[in-house]
Amino acid sequence: MLPFLFHSQTLDGVTFENAHLTVLLKTDKPDWESIQVRHEPDNEEYLVDLIKVGEEGRLTIWQGTFPINQDQPVTHYAFKVTSEKSQFWLDGSGIHTRMPGREGHYKFNALNQPPSWIAEQTFYQIFPDRFCNGNPEISVKTGEYKLKDGKVDAVAKPWGSDIGGYNGTSAAEFFGGDLVGIRQKLNYLEELGVSTLYLNPIFCSPSNHKYDTTDYLNVDPHLGSNQEFAELSEDIHQRGMKVVLDAVFNHTSSEHPWLDKLQRTKTGAYLNPESPYSDYYFFNDDKSESYVGWKGIQSLPVLNFDNSEVREYIYDSEDSVIKHWLKPPYNIDGWRFDVIHMLGEGEGAKNNAHYVKAFRSATKQQNPNAYVLGEHFFEATSWLQGDQEDGSMNYYGFAHPIRALLANQDIAYQPINIDMLEFTQWLAESRSKIPWLNQLSQLNQLDSHDTARFITLLGSNVARQKIALMFLMTYVGAPCLYYGTEVGLEGGQDPDNRRSFPWGEEKQSPWFKITQSLIQIRKQNPSLQVGSYVELYCDQETLVFARSLGHEHTISVINLADKEKVVSIPFWKLGIEAGQLKGLFGYGLESRDSLNGSTVTNELNVIEGELNFTVGSVESGIFSITSSL
Repeated sequence: MLPFLFHSQTLDGVTFENAHLTVLLKTDKPDWESIQVRHEPDNEEYLVDLIKVGEEGRLTIWQGTFPINQDQPVTHYAFKVTSEKSQFWLDGSGIHTRMPGREGHYKFNALNQPPSWIAEQTFYQIFPDRFCNGNPEISVKTGEYKLKDGKVDAVAKPWGSDIGGYNGTSAAEFFGGDLVGIRQKLNYLEELGVSTLYLNPIFCSPSNHKYDTTDYLNVDPHLGSNQEFAELSEDIHQRGMKVVLDAVFNHTSSEHPWLDKLQRTKTGAYLNPESPYSDYYFFNDDKSESYVGWKGIQSLPVLNFDNSEVREYIYDSEDSVIKHWLKPPYNIDGWRFDVIHMLGEGEGAKNNAHYVKAFRSATKQQNPNAYVLGEHFFEATSWLQGDQEDGSMNYYGFAHPIRALLANQDIAYQPINIDMLEFTQWLAESRSKIPWLNQLSQLNQLDSHDTARFITLLGSNVARQKIALMFLMTYVGAPCLYYGTEVGLEGGQDPDNRRSFPWGEEKQSPWFKITQSLIQIRKQNPSLQVGSYVELYCDQETLVFARSLGHEHTISVINLADKEKVVSIPFWKLGIEAGQLKGLFGYGLESRDSLNGSTVTNELNVIEGELNFTVGSVESGIFSITSSL
């Protein structure tokens, strides 16, 4: 049987001073042969003895200090615990009976750390054309212009009508959402409790999704104006909220003046080898007609960052696009970089890391506290060591596993069946690969503009959607709601996942109150924002974990069993031998008093470090626990 070993990567367990880390380790017994922390200051193993510095209930606390690496920003470390006949190792992925590989070791980046505000936020993603129409006069009119190389008319559709099926492209369907509409709904968003808005692209573009930019320095006139965005940003900031914009720098629209496929300016690179922009893209042998498009899509020509003028325009000058929107009067608080892992010097994303670092540097030069967020549909470990991105859209470490667990589908909508043990292993593996502060800055989403809505994947299963929302608000990382989730908005795969927001009786939706309550719980409990993750109980169907910060412990319970069950929760792992458990959020959760068998649902007493807890079938709950000693 494995011992209990725990190391918090918060300030409860790690302090950094004078180029040294001081770390704490908690163990369930005091009589080990040796306890050491392993680090590699010169790529060679060093073992530093830990000394006993205190006790917490039945836990023993050990402390050690060692220098950070001087050869690289990231310092790796792990703990080695030996008994008379065996040894155990603790790293970010768990406890092992042999030395674990370096990829799972704890990581601390002394040079590059995310802004602290990120972990405190609840984000809200808005697809502008589908959120709210505040100014119908600027809405796209049917036949006003054409898309798809001038072959498909733009079409205006009534708010709330079905999406898709129009001339083979949903990108030409417009519903009229705009910046004025977003501003009109700030009171609603503030009441819901969200604190940062993430907007899908707002710059000039022929499509409704606007991932095909034609002008990076101006808001699309069908969404509003630069002045209206400045006013929106000012209003957001006056409310103590923040705003993050979407940056599409891997490719442009084929209608961008640099390429000008429709020959409007006569100076673009298409069919014009003498164009000053001929090296802005990747042309094939003919040098002017056949070019590289993103994933082969010819309407999205890929930019060539080997060209110094492209670099200067996007990030490498004081007037660059990245810096422009970070400056007054816009003052955005961060960028979400679209397909950031794909950009570089041609197909294969040559020198990608160099350019991502350059994007980061340009952003931080203008605003050191700006959020650098990358889009990655799969594992993004190499981009998340601190020197490139603050966080990523956490598909691999959050959206993939929660979808697999609750909806039994992978990210490609193919069947998968994992139990709770495999789920928590997946989470631990993905957490362990990146520094703690970057874990806290991951953007966790159940769904987005690129995926089917989670409630639809669940077949509108109410109990499982509640579990998903509860987990979103209590797990490590910054939660992000996709617009409409808080009112139960349904939607299948793209484009059906981009339905119009159903304004009218939004506050009467039971999902609004549930979501609002969960956001409020997260705001009121700092442990849910920056606290350590402690797994207290896990079997194939049930998970109980704590987020802990100092003496504040917030407990989450998830049960997927089809009948109620009793689990024994070892609160002694939190240093609590006796205390009170109080419900914050839950449905049908209760406890059996271990002494007389009576049912208690108001305040539950922890005795001798344990609590026998009865969990209802397919239920979830959030609790706080305080020590009575």
